[in-house]
Amino acid sequence: MVGSEKKSLVFAYYVTGHGFGHATRVIEILKCKVVRNLIQAGHEVHVVTGAPDYVYTIETQSPRLFIRKVLLDCGAVQADALTVDPLASLEKYNQTAVLPRDSILATEVEWLKSVKADLVISDVVPVACRAAADAGIRAVCCTNFSWDFIYADYVMSAGYHNRSIIWQIAEDYSHCEFVIRLPGYCPMPAFRDVIDVPLVVRRLHKTREKVREELGILDSQKVLIYNFGGQPAGWKLKKEYLPEGWICLVCGASEDQEIPSNFIKLPKDFYTPDAIAASDVLLGKIGYGTTSEALAYKVPLIFVRRDYFNEEPFLRNMIEHYQAGVEMIRRDLLNGCWAPYIERAITLKPCYDGGVNGGEVASRILQDTATGKHHSSHGLSGARRLRDAIVLGYQLQRITGKDIAIPEWYSLAQNELRSRTQLANKEVLDIGSLTRQSDYFTILHGDHQGLPDTLGFLKSLAEMESSGRPQNNNKLQTRDHLAASAMFNWEEEIFVSRAPGRLDVMGGIADYSGSLVLQMPTRESCHVAIQRNHPSKHKLWKHAQARQPKEGPTAVLQIVSLGSELGNRGPTFDMDLSDFVEDGRPITYEKAYNYFARDPAQKWAAYVAGTILVLMTELGIRFEDSISILVSSGVPEGKGVSSSAAIEVASMTAVAAAHGLNIDPRHLALLCQKVENHIVGAPCGVMDQMASACGEANKLLAMVCQPAEVLGLVDIPPTIRFWGIDSGIRHSVGGSDYKSVRVGAFMGKKIIKSSASVELCSSLSNISTQQINKSNPDDADEDGKNLLETEASLDYLCNLSAHRYEASYATRLPESLSGQEFVEKYLDHDDSVTTIDKERNYAVRAPTRHPIYENFRVKAFKVLLSATPSNYQLSALGELMYQCHLSYSACGLASNGTDRLVNLVQEMQHSKSSESEGGTLFGAKITGGGSGGTVCVIGRNCLRSNQQLVEIQQRYKTATGFSPYVFEGSSPGAAKFGHLQIRLLKSRQT
Repeated sequence: MVGSEKKSLVFAYYVTGHGFGHATRVIEILKCKVVRNLIQAGHEVHVVTGAPDYVYTIETQSPRLFIRKVLLDCGAVQADALTVDPLASLEKYNQTAVLPRDSILATEVEWLKSVKADLVISDVVPVACRAAADAGIRAVCCTNFSWDFIYADYVMSAGYHNRSIIWQIAEDYSHCEFVIRLPGYCPMPAFRDVIDVPLVVRRLHKTREKVREELGILDSQKVLIYNFGGQPAGWKLKKEYLPEGWICLVCGASEDQEIPSNFIKLPKDFYTPDAIAASDVLLGKIGYGTTSEALAYKVPLIFVRRDYFNEEPFLRNMIEHYQAGVEMIRRDLLNGCWAPYIERAITLKPCYDGGVNGGEVASRILQDTATGKHHSSHGLSGARRLRDAIVLGYQLQRITGKDIAIPEWYSLAQNELRSRTQLANKEVLDIGSLTRQSDYFTILHGDHQGLPDTLGFLKSLAEMESSGRPQNNNKLQTRDHLAASAMFNWEEEIFVSRAPGRLDVMGGIADYSGSLVLQMPTRESCHVAIQRNHPSKHKLWKHAQARQPKEGPTAVLQIVSLGSELGNRGPTFDMDLSDFVEDGRPITYEKAYNYFARDPAQKWAAYVAGTILVLMTELGIRFEDSISILVSSGVPEGKGVSSSAAIEVASMTAVAAAHGLNIDPRHLALLCQKVENHIVGAPCGVMDQMASACGEANKLLAMVCQPAEVLGLVDIPPTIRFWGIDSGIRHSVGGSDYKSVRVGAFMGKKIIKSSASVELCSSLSNISTQQINKSNPDDADEDGKNLLETEASLDYLCNLSAHRYEASYATRLPESLSGQEFVEKYLDHDDSVTTIDKERNYAVRAPTRHPIYENFRVKAFKVLLSATPSNYQLSALGELMYQCHLSYSACGLASNGTDRLVNLVQEMQHSKSSESEGGTLFGAKITGGGSGGTVCVIGRNCLRSNQQLVEIQQRYKTATGFSPYVFEGSSPGAAKFGHLQIRLLKSRQT
C-alpha cells in the first residue's frame, strides 16, 4: 500500500487488567515508528482497559488515543507481588466476566459498532474475541500466554466444578483469526493460527550514562534495580541487604515507604526501561515485560518464583537458556540474604541475540489485517494446535512426554527429565550395563535386587559426580543436577532408599473410616539418596553459606528434587535445622505447616523435611549433623497412586538408615502419615504410607485402617492380574472434593452416634421404669441396649454393619447439610485433620454410606481371591469393583475421564469377541481420593487382556486426545527393599 492513499483505521485494543506488562507492550506496538504504524500513521486507537491512565499517557499522547476504562477480566488475584490466590482468582473472574457475560457482550457489540472499529486486538481479554465475532469484526490476539492455560491450573485446586470457565475462555479465543505470538510463549491450542514475532521491548529514551548522571550514581558504583512490576512489593528494606559498594533503585515504592541510604526510590513516572538498562543486575519476579527488557539490554535477572502462574516456566527457561537468570528463594528475599545471588548474577554474560523489534512487526501485521489482508503462518495449523494441546497437558499433568516440537527453552528441561532413571515411559534400558554397579560404587550394605530403576538411579548418581568435575563444566546441565553434584561429598558414604507408589485395588477413601483395604505396590518408585556430615565438612550452596553465623558452622538441611522444574517448583530447598527448634523443643506442626506454606514454590519440601521434624517430635531424635538429600521420583504426581506417600516413606527410611534408627515399618508408615496430615496439610488416611512401607511385590497388602492393623499379604492368583490406567485428570487429596466428602462422612458418623445416644437414653429410661414396676427387662431389651451403647460410642464408621445402617440410621441422615446447621446442632465432627466451612453445604448420606458398604465389599473381595479360579470368580470380583466405582460417583468423586475408562472396560468385557473367548477384562473402579487420577482394572492374566488394554488406550486417546499411562507390574515396599549404603569407587575419585 506504499504510495497509495492511506485510509484512517479504527482499532479497538482490549488489554487485560492483570499487571502492567500487557499495557507496556501495547504502548510499544502503538508508538512504533514505522511507515505504517497505528497512531502516528493517522489511525484512531481505542484502548479498553482496567489499568491506570498514566500507564498509557506517559508514553503516548495523541488526540487519536482514547482510553475507555472498563474491566472485562481480572487476571490473577494477588495478595502481594509473589502470591497468587487461585480460588479468589476464579471467583473474581466469575463475578467480573461470567455472571454479567450477556450484558457485557451486548454492551461491547454496540460499542464496537458505534466507533466503527476495523479491527479488534486483544491482549488477552477472552470476551473481546467473541464480541468482535458478534459484531462482524475481525479479531486478533497479541500475547505470550492465554487465560485458559493459566486458569486450568487453578481449577485443579478449586475443583472441577469450575472447569466450565476454562471451556468458555477457550471458546472465546477460538473466534480470534490468529494470535501474534511472542517469545517465551505458553501452549495456546485455542487459537486457530499463529504468527511469531520477535521480542516486544520498550525502547530507551536515555543512555545508561545519562540516567546514572541524573540519579547521582558514580561510575564506580554497582546498581541493582528492584522491580516487581505493577504490584508494589512493600517489603521492608535494610542497608545490609546489599553488598558493599552497591546501590539499589526501587520501583513502585509507596510515598510513605522508608528506605535506607543505599537505596534510591524512583518516581512513579520514571521510565523503567532506562533504569533497567542503566543497572548491573535486576531483582524481581518473572513477567513478560521484565523478561524481555532483561534479555534485550543484557541485564542479569535475579528472580523469585510466583506460585500458581503457569506463564513462568516458559519465560524462566528462556531466561536461563540465554544465561541471564539466577533464582532466589523467597525466604532469602524477605530475610535480606541478597549478596550471594547478586555476586552470582554479576558474573553472568547474557547472550540473547534475537530480534527486539516485535512491536514494529506486530503493528505492521495489525495495520495490514485491518485493511483486509489475510495473514497465515504458512504452517500446519492443526499440527501446531495438537502440539500445543500436548504440551498443555504435559505441563498441567506434570508427566514426562515424548519428543514433540516445543520451544527450545522448554525442550531442554523436558529432554533432561526424560533421560533420567525412573522409567516413567517404560523406556527399555540396557540392564547389562546398569548391573555393572561396580563401575560406579561399592555397595557396603544392602542389595539392589536387580531392580532397573534402582540401577538407573545409581548410574545417575555417578553421572552427577562426574558432571561436577572441572573438565565437564562446559556440558549443559540443569540446575537440579548442578545443585546435587555440588551438594554431596562424593568420597563419603551415601545411603539410598526406595519406596513404591501403590495401586488402590479396593478400599480407597474408606480408609479414614476404618475399612479393610487391599493395596498393591506399583513398579514405579521414589529413590532418596542421603548423606550426613559434620557442619564443618558440609558442602553448602553459596546462599546457605551466607547464613552461617560468625561464631561457627551450624547444621543445615539441603534438598534437591529432580524434575521439579516442570511443576514450576524450585528444584532446591535449604534450611537451618535450628529452624525446627524453639526454646529447646521441636516447633509445633502448625508452625511447621506455616513455615513451608509461605513459599508455594518450595512447599514440596514439606514432604521430605517434614520427616525430620516428625522424628524429632515423636521419637525425640536430635539431629546435630548437616544433611544432604536428593529425591528422584518416578511415581507420577496427581494420578492417585500415592506419589506423596512414596516420597515420605523413602525420605524417612533414608533418614533413619543414615542415623542408625531401627523403626518398625508399620510405625514408620504412621509417622509418615503425620507428615502428610499435619505438616503438608493433606487429610489422607494411612493406607498409602502402609502400602509403600509394608507392601511386597505381586501381593496385596490387607490392612484394617483402625488405625493401621496389617492382616497380612494376600497372594494374587496366577490367573488374575491388576492394572492401573491414568485418566489424565489430575487428582489431589488436598482438593476441595476429597475434603468435603471426608467432612461429610465424619458428619454422618457424629449424627449416627448422636441418634444412638438418644435412643440409648430412651431405652435406659424404659428399663428403669420396668425395674420400678418390679418387672424384669427381657434379654432382647438388654441386647438392644448393648448394641446402642456400641453405636453411641462408634469409633469408626466401618464398625457399623450395613444392615444396622439401613435399619436404623439411613433415613435419619440428611442428603446434605450446611456447615452452619451442623455446627449449631452437633458442635464438631471430631476429625482432627479437616475443618468445617460454615458457609459450605456438605453431602452427608452418600459419604456416610460409602465406607460402610465398601468395608463389606472389600471383605467379600478378599475372600473371593482365594476361591477356585473361574469366570464366576472374576465376574464377582469385577462386579464388586463396579459397585465401588458407582459409590464413589454418588459421593461426588467421579470425573469424566475415569467414568469413560470404566465404561470402556465394560464395553470391552461385554463385547462379542470377549465373551466368545470366555472373557478377559472383568471390572474397573476409580482409585484413591477420586475426582480424577487412575482407574484400577481386573482381568485374566493373559496376552489378550494386554491387547484389550492397548485398545482401550487407543479409544481413550481418540475420544480425549490424551494417551493414558498404564501402570503394570509391582515391586517391593520400602521395608522389603531395605536400604543401600554405598561409596564411590576410589578409581572414580581421582
